[in-house]
Parts: sequence; C-alpha cells; structure tokens
Amino acid sequence: MRLKHLTNSASGEQVSEALTSDGAVIVDSVLSSRQVDEIMTELRPWIEHTRPGFDSFSGRNTRRTGALIARSPRCRELVMHPLPLATCGRFLGHATSYQVHLTQVISIGPGEPAQQIHRDQWAFDFFTFPEGYEVQCNTLWAMSEFTGRNGATRVIPGSHRFDDKLRFAEADTIPAEMSKGSVLFYSGSVYHGGGANHSDETRTGINITYNLSWLRQEENQYLAVPPEIAKTLPVELLRLMGYQLGAYALGYVGDTQDPIQVVRPDIKSFGLGYVEGTIEKLRRQRNESWEHKRE
Repeated sequence: MRLKHLTNSASGEQVSEALTSDGAVIVDSVLSSRQVDEIMTELRPWIEHTRPGFDSFSGRNTRRTGALIARSPRCRELVMHPLPLATCGRFLGHATSYQVHLTQVISIGPGEPAQQIHRDQWAFDFFTFPEGYEVQCNTLWAMSEFTGRNGATRVIPGSHRFDDKLRFAEADTIPAEMSKGSVLFYSGSVYHGGGANHSDETRTGINITYNLSWLRQEENQYLAVPPEIAKTLPVELLRLMGYQLGAYALGYVGDTQDPIQVVRPDIKSFGLGYVEGTIEKLRRQRNESWEHKRE
C-alpha cells in the first residue's frame, strides 16, 4: 500500500483519474522553494497570533490559521492555481459548479499526537453520501518537508470506496511523505488524519479545499473576506468564493439577483441560472451513466 506520486507536469485529468482510483495522490514540486518562502513570509505574522486548537481533534499543539484569501495575496494565487482548478473541473464536474470550501494553514507542533482518522465530508453533519458521488476535492500544500516523523498527513489509499463511519487506527494508514512545495490531493471521502509529530520541528501545510456549490462552505468566505477586500478581487476568484449561483436557483439575492452583483454591480448578469444548459448537462450525465453500465 503506497501513495502514487505524479510529476509537476501532470494534468488535471491525470490527477482526477488518480483520485478516482486511489482517493489521494501527491504531485511533486509544484512550487519552488522561493515561492514557498514568499508565501510563508506573508503568513507568518498571522500564524504566530493563532491560538492552538481547543480539543484533541483540532490539536492542542496545532495552529489552524484561516481567512487566507483576505490575508495573503499569494494564497489567492494558490486558490486559483491552474492544477487544482483543472482537477476540480474533472473530479467535481458532475455538479453545476464548485466553490472554495476552506482555506487554512495547518501547523502541527512538536509533541502533537496523531489525529483521529476521519473523512472530511463528515463535516456535512455526518451525512452518508452515495458511494462514488464525490462532493469535495482537497489540496494540502507542503510548506515544509512532510515526513512520517514530523506529522505528515496519514492516508488509507482506496478507502474512498469503504463503508461510511468506520473506525481506524494510525497503524492502518501510511504517511503522505512529500518534499517542500509538493501538494497532496485527496477526496472528501478518503479516510485520513494528521500524523503524530515526533520531531522538534513544526510541520506546516496549507489546506485549500473545494466542494460542490450546493453544499455549505466550512469556512464562511463572505465573513472571512471583508467587503472592502472582496470588491478588489478578480471576478473569477469572487465566483469561486461563492459569489455565484450554486445551481439553477441556489444563492440568488433579492429579486433573483446574481450574488456577484452585490460586490461588483458593474457585472452584467441575468440572475437565475441557464436552465437549458442545466437540462443539457443532466441529459449528458444520464447518457454517460448508461454507457458506463453497458461497459
């Protein structure tokens, strides 16, 4: 049992295929050491003022620093990085759209024990989604080396096909060991957890996750990013943050107004979604499902 590694020339289609097959995959050296250092320079003051977790799951010696879109221009670039977006376009393409689910620096300090093994999609009130219906695509960017000793995230490859609400021990998992600047992609349905940090260094990763737009976000982007900052952001990023319709009629404002117009009134929009396009997408998915069954 091992985690597959792809080179930084991998396409979103290749990453999506690996996620479908194994539930998790590492893409090596996506960021240079210089890029990582520049990101950490922006984030370090915020991390230093973040309090450790309040329970064993969040980690009493782990700092979780959020609101990265508001706090770090370089993290905005990570959110909009072409590889995760291309991957989400394939992996979450069965829905009308997807959005940012959360942005968070996870800094696991020395002495932190292993986190409980879990599925991230349990955040949706422990609802059991149908097997094979993925609602979440996660990235964990290595801002430091990830090793089995310093708390590398531990994963059970293939567990996205397991039954829901199972219990596992750390011994059932393997560490997602990767170099600084690499990124772990994993589905919301794969069983995983933060590893125990037996070293004298802090393991730091940036967790940026995406979910289907008809589900609630774990991090409330409308409050995490103040309006005065939101108004300065690119339209593509605003829509990814949730300033878009989650489906034909999900998330409109007032008299069926497109939410993007709240922060960017100059943007022309027709309000409710494109119903003909929605119907065509459902028809295409139905045909693909029939083709799959024939195979």
